[in-house]
Amino acid sequence: MDWFSSSAYWLGRLVFQRCLAAVYVVAFLTAALQFRALIGERGMLPVPAFLRRVPFRSAPSIFHLRYSDRLFASCAWAGALLSGAVVAGAADAVPLWAAMVVWAVLWALYLSIVNVGQTWYGFGWESLLLEAGFLAIFLGNDRAAPPVILMWLLRWVLFRVEFGAGLIKMRGDSCWRDLTCLYYHHETQPMPGPLSWFFHHLPKPVHRVEAAANHVVQLIVPVALFTPQPVAGIAAALIVCTQLWLVLSGNFAWLNWLTIVLAVSALDGPRFTATPSLPAPPLWYEIVVVMVAALVLALSVRPALNLLSRRQRMNTTYDPCHLVNSYGAFGSITRVRHEVVIEGTTDQDITPGTVWREYEFHGKPGDVRRLPRPFAPYHLRLDWMLWFLALSPSYGYSWFSAFVERLLAHDRDTLRLVRHNPFPDAPPVFIRARVWRYRFTTWEELRATGAWWHREAPRDFLAPTTLR
Repeated sequence: MDWFSSSAYWLGRLVFQRCLAAVYVVAFLTAALQFRALIGERGMLPVPAFLRRVPFRSAPSIFHLRYSDRLFASCAWAGALLSGAVVAGAADAVPLWAAMVVWAVLWALYLSIVNVGQTWYGFGWESLLLEAGFLAIFLGNDRAAPPVILMWLLRWVLFRVEFGAGLIKMRGDSCWRDLTCLYYHHETQPMPGPLSWFFHHLPKPVHRVEAAANHVVQLIVPVALFTPQPVAGIAAALIVCTQLWLVLSGNFAWLNWLTIVLAVSALDGPRFTATPSLPAPPLWYEIVVVMVAALVLALSVRPALNLLSRRQRMNTTYDPCHLVNSYGAFGSITRVRHEVVIEGTTDQDITPGTVWREYEFHGKPGDVRRLPRPFAPYHLRLDWMLWFLALSPSYGYSWFSAFVERLLAHDRDTLRLVRHNPFPDAPPVFIRARVWRYRFTTWEELRATGAWWHREAPRDFLAPTTLR
């Protein structure tokens, strides 16, 4: 094996790049279809207002040069089309330098979106996509053998994702240490999927095995990623299996899928037969890759120290380009599920007899008879933030009032994010919000009522509000 490159990693690079491009497609589509209501010129958190407050050096983005909704839409759709072309093999059909330009454009476009996305883009998987996308720029294409050091840096990313998540759990909620967190998690997670009800009703000993297996896969298995094949491949396969279990049990946007993509890159290696035999890369490419690897290793110091810290931070970026980040999820588990239910009425005055009608959302629970739907890897940003809002009103400080105003104004872009608008012909006069306690029904309740959820004990969250 050459010290710099090896055809033995050809298949791992191929699968990684094609699958990463597919994740890019979903990310750009999510941006294109939701941005107007969230961050558009008339959105809840308008990009122009953000750009006036935040300088380029703090949030690098092409939109600092100029912003309009038309330009944002053009960038998002262009990113989706370009990443779709990469999935089809376009980057392997052009010279090496051109393939690097293609990947760099995808990364720059998505970085520009994330850096103006504000609260709506504050999720860990945004940084993970950008970090993986940055390394993909320098992985090359079929015109040259894959650089070994970058293939190993992908394992370093995967290690931080898994090991960071494992440590944050052990340092966080006590239920992870006594193996009881899964008694609650399937029911209280941000966005349950169609099988979450069934996962929740697994026997408690199975839930304890789930939690114990999670600790093994996140705290022990990642170390094996840095061993020779086939051990590293087995470790990667175990991570893939765990992530597929999470895909079945809930909706976590593209977090699980991107982790699978990273793990797949570690399934390949010098113990496997690699075809075809690829030429050695040119000298200029080797120099660029070495410089990039040195940069990534230097930037990795703070995330590595974060893993060792008792005050470990999760989902934190250390530079405005999201080049090397820290990750983690569910250090704390909520035991009880609360949902913010938003209602409106066309009555001109509020009386005890006022009839309130509910807005329904695509992913968050609402109608108790509606089975949760699968949406991942597509990211329902509003639904996710409404879950956080139920945990604490502080999560909605910057946007919830604007959201209510747009419902009262019958804003078309905002209503496109809603599954069911109970006022199709005219806007409501008043909007209110209440917090309900939700839980999954039992088998007996499901047979008797046909309801997947039971809800009770509503309390006021927002008093009746009107534009008047």
